[in-house]
Amino acid sequence: MADRKPLTIWIVSGEESGDQLGAKLMRSLKARLGAERLRFGGVGGHAMAKEGLNSLFPLEEIAVMGFSAVIARLPAILKRIRMTADAAVAAKPDMLVIIDSPDFTHRVAKAVRRRAPDIPIVDYVSPSVWAWRPGRAPKMRAYVDHLLALLPFEPEAHRRLGGPPTTYVGHPLIERLAEIRPAPGERGGSAGEPIKLLVLPGSRRSEVSRLMEPFGAALALLKEHSPRPFEVTIPAVSHLAHEIRTRAESWSVKPQIVEGEAAKWAAFRQADAALAASGTVTLELGLSGVPMAVAYRVSKIEEVLKYLIKAPSIVLTNLVLSESVIPELIQWDCTPEKLTEALLPLLSDTPERQRQIEAFGKLDTLMKIGDEVPSERAARIVEEVLSTRI
Repeated sequence: MADRKPLTIWIVSGEESGDQLGAKLMRSLKARLGAERLRFGGVGGHAMAKEGLNSLFPLEEIAVMGFSAVIARLPAILKRIRMTADAAVAAKPDMLVIIDSPDFTHRVAKAVRRRAPDIPIVDYVSPSVWAWRPGRAPKMRAYVDHLLALLPFEPEAHRRLGGPPTTYVGHPLIERLAEIRPAPGERGGSAGEPIKLLVLPGSRRSEVSRLMEPFGAALALLKEHSPRPFEVTIPAVSHLAHEIRTRAESWSVKPQIVEGEAAKWAAFRQADAALAASGTVTLELGLSGVPMAVAYRVSKIEEVLKYLIKAPSIVLTNLVLSESVIPELIQWDCTPEKLTEALLPLLSDTPERQRQIEAFGKLDTLMKIGDEVPSERAARIVEEVLSTRI
């Protein structure tokens, strides 16, 4: 961009994962456009603060997940939406970037577009329009100028559904493959060693509360039928570690509970198989090469929403592969017996285990973006959108 005038970019995220994406984007924009040119405003957490963002309010005030939790906090969230939109319009930034958390960020974007239509808006992370409520895609064209997608099938989904212009910029996990994947000899011990089993009950309190009981009961059944002894590791997010420990006390199979990213990735590199809640962790496991069974339970209110889901799978890795290689046990299928039945073939050299491992080998090709890393590609697209509006 030849014009070297100062630029103000507003970035609005709604939860910790968005804060991490926002921080990397800020870093890449500073490298690309010059830190001395850029001024940032908006809403973010600790990672974005380190890159120079003074958040309007603490991210924790809006980082709530799940239908019931959002309803309980709705008045406070609506107040923050109005506050954020008012501040963005008053700041007159050169661009607004919204990151994930569509229940919050998209409402901000709509209000900004209505009151200040000249401000370009980029959405970083696509809502799951390919899974449910596909009618959101064409509606986004009114307030999103460009969408940055994390999953390779999303640009085609938005083209098909009439969504905004969309570019696949790559998933941030692509930048962390060296941490996720085992070094030679790090995974797959001798036949005399215990099987290393990962258990991942989720990163939200509601997930942990619903999945720890059936997961523990499944491990008890698995112990009776496993081809050899196994050891269980649970990588826990810090704010849920105490609850996970408390709930695991009743398990007959006692897990090792680890905290922190370094310990989590070490456990991934050593794992032979996994039992996991549905979510981004399934993509992490797939890229690490760990065969898995996936489960999920929701509240009775949220269960009604399953009839609106259009995707062939709730497992991200299955969706990227366009192939249902990973078994998924949802709601009433999430029983100890069915979880055990899905896990057992993954503990020895079986066709089910080999099929997953072979499928995971395709992920690099499906998710590649060339020489750029995701945050650099995202920053390049942001610059291109800026150049058309300045």
